[in-house]
Amino acid sequence: MKNLIIALLLFTPTFLNAQDMKQSIHQFKVTDLYGSEFDFNTLKGKKVMVVNTASECGLTPQYEQLQAVYEKFKDKNFVIVGFPANNFGAQEPGSNKQIAEFCKKNFGVTFPMMSKISVKGDDMHEVYQFLTQKVKNGLEDSEVAWNFQKYLLDENGYLIKVISPKMLPDDEEIIKWIEGK
Repeated sequence: MKNLIIALLLFTPTFLNAQDMKQSIHQFKVTDLYGSEFDFNTLKGKKVMVVNTASECGLTPQYEQLQAVYEKFKDKNFVIVGFPANNFGAQEPGSNKQIAEFCKKNFGVTFPMMSKISVKGDDMHEVYQFLTQKVKNGLEDSEVAWNFQKYLLDENGYLIKVISPKMLPDDEEIIKWIEGK
């Protein structure tokens, strides 16, 4: 019996690193702007860009590029998921209904938009806890710097890259990643 216990102790890892604990975004269910459930599990096999958005930000025109990239690649196993957030300069003050109307009217947004959440602070939404904590995403710790920060996830829902808010959604680096180049 003593030898069995020693053997178990020798061959049982005493700690797990972040890579071993890596989670997938596919575990999450959220609510969209219209009050319906959105299950990230339905995105298995697709590359995903998650982006926090705001209607009254200097970067708000990125909605136009986001929509163009989505239109170009939505039938090629790619999707963009937007999360409106009011964390930076109160630049997303509207209700979910107002945000939906703004996005549709001004930018023709058809990619999935979720209900307004918090992307930092004590009330950070669980999806953003996953995106920003290495212990959950297995890649890196990050902080949402501003509106329109982008998170790229592979077909298995694993985080592979964090993109600065200033990088446009149609930047060559992002397009090459979508195309698998």
